[in-house]
Amino acid sequence: MEATEQLNENPDAQIAKHIQAAKRTQATTDRHTQPTTTDRHTQPAKHATNPVLEFLTKQRGAKAYANGGSPQPGRFVRWWRAHRPSTRVLGWIAPLIVTFIGGFLRFFRLDQPRVLVFDEHYYVKDAWAMLQTGTERAWPDPDAGSILNLGAGAAKIDNEFANGNVNIFLSQPEEIFTHPPLGKWLIAIGMKVFGGAYPFAWRFTAALAGTLAILLIARVALRLFHNVTIATTAAIFMAFDGQAITLSRTAMLDGFLMVFVLGAFLCLLHHREWALAKLRMAHERDVARPGMVIRSIALTPRERRGEGGDRLKANTVAGQPSVRLVVASSGPIIAFSGWRLAAFILLALATGIKWSGGYFLAVFAIISVLWDGYNRRIVGYRGWFGAMVAKDGLLTALYALPLCIATYLASWMSWFLTPDAFYRHWAEENPGSGVVWLPSTPRSLVQLHIHDVQVASAISAPTPSSSTALAWPLQLTDTLFIGKYHVQPLSFDFPTLCGPSAGSSDCLTTVANVGNPVVWWVGVACLVAALVMAIIRRGDWRVLAVWSGMLAGWAPWLLYMNRTTYSFYSIAFLPWVILATCYWLDWLARRGRYVNSLRNAAVVLDVATIAIGIYLLPLWTFVPMTTTAWLFRMILPGWARGM
Repeated sequence: MEATEQLNENPDAQIAKHIQAAKRTQATTDRHTQPTTTDRHTQPAKHATNPVLEFLTKQRGAKAYANGGSPQPGRFVRWWRAHRPSTRVLGWIAPLIVTFIGGFLRFFRLDQPRVLVFDEHYYVKDAWAMLQTGTERAWPDPDAGSILNLGAGAAKIDNEFANGNVNIFLSQPEEIFTHPPLGKWLIAIGMKVFGGAYPFAWRFTAALAGTLAILLIARVALRLFHNVTIATTAAIFMAFDGQAITLSRTAMLDGFLMVFVLGAFLCLLHHREWALAKLRMAHERDVARPGMVIRSIALTPRERRGEGGDRLKANTVAGQPSVRLVVASSGPIIAFSGWRLAAFILLALATGIKWSGGYFLAVFAIISVLWDGYNRRIVGYRGWFGAMVAKDGLLTALYALPLCIATYLASWMSWFLTPDAFYRHWAEENPGSGVVWLPSTPRSLVQLHIHDVQVASAISAPTPSSSTALAWPLQLTDTLFIGKYHVQPLSFDFPTLCGPSAGSSDCLTTVANVGNPVVWWVGVACLVAALVMAIIRRGDWRVLAVWSGMLAGWAPWLLYMNRTTYSFYSIAFLPWVILATCYWLDWLARRGRYVNSLRNAAVVLDVATIAIGIYLLPLWTFVPMTTTAWLFRMILPGWARGM
């Protein structure tokens, strides 16, 4: 009885100790109960019984503790080890499962709220007018004072539009700054597919793009770190982040921008792998040619372990293992590939959604060329720097610039084809003005861009939801897309945290654009850590990959501190905040003694992200809450602005 109670009180980890103790007791008993010589020949040996051993045999079975009492894997673990899919297959299955869950969060109750939310005031109505007439149209608003002070007339028109009275736009074209047309055409696709202007239809493509972003970030992480656990963590971070969820459930442009630049980044990673493989094949041929090898450089232990992101194949020459053979050549041309071509097309289209996509185009183009030069160096080409400038940089520019310009102009096709589009005939009306050496139509388009840049630069009045770029990485402030109070208990047609069932009639609903603290705070810490490690250790191209999104998506906004900006702009660099955490997890994975640390850290981060995400989900998805429940979710004071 005492042994039974003791085993019930101890975990499985202690059972092996009991087995060993039981065996020692059995051995001692056997020594003290040896039969005499006569007995040994006349009767079988009798052994004293041990209550611990009997209990384990009855409860767990003898097979459960083989190999000296060590616990054996359970039935599921044994089945999984026998039928485990390959890493390649798991790299798709695990992220797809997370993508399905994240897609549910984005599409469930997508029609809530049933009004135009925040900048949907511009983009949805413009998208509908473009779908009907080919270009943006003005809407009646006699009380409007400015872009940021629209007046009561705009709210009335928005309500009319949300209630189905959608064809009340005016005949004259829209004359305020509303960004390039491609993003609005993407919104229009949903209304075209579903046959009308209603909330689910105009938010459909945004939700689809946000769902696709989950799979894309997983594939990017897999390309960078070659670890399914890390890729799945990246997908979970994207699936349960508030920035990603709110902009997937709102018909605005920034979510589209993020997906396009993330897709371009994935293409550039594919190009890098293709280029590296081509360089290595060419290098092997060059090494085999007499007189090409000019010197050998021993690889560092870090390089042999692959801590720079690429595991280099060791060479054996003259009995010297693990060396880099430097050849008297600059290597083959690697400037062009289908992956790089696709990347530049996506980046040009991103610029056609919002002009801030141009920052990503410039930064990614430079970084991709730097990767080419770095690859030439680590493979073993002497003239790697000159080749990077001439063979990689200049050749890439020769086809990338015309391609990007043509793609960007193609995104303006509706403007070219609509005779009464805004500024469409500006050149004819202003002969001798503008860029006079251009034909009339391109000259009009250039002048339209100048006009829109001037309008955008003049937007400097602060609003209750605006914030500077300094607050974005740590999500110190939110952008309140919509907030409503309900003083009477209502019969909501969706899950509720207030009303009679909650014992309170003080209900409110919000769509608050703010990130998941686990995703952003851990990510920012890892960004800093990655930068410090890069300075101390050097030689890891992935640090530049992780920071590239910050250089393109965040750093430029530091130049516009006096302009009206919003925290939801940070969605553009969210993937690279996530990749910073992945970089830290990879640092754990690349050290054998930290394998369990990787798994434990990934589990802790995943569980924390999911838990905080579910807790904050009502803030992001217009779920009714009591005021008390809302206050408990205001983790930072800057999140309570605007209510």
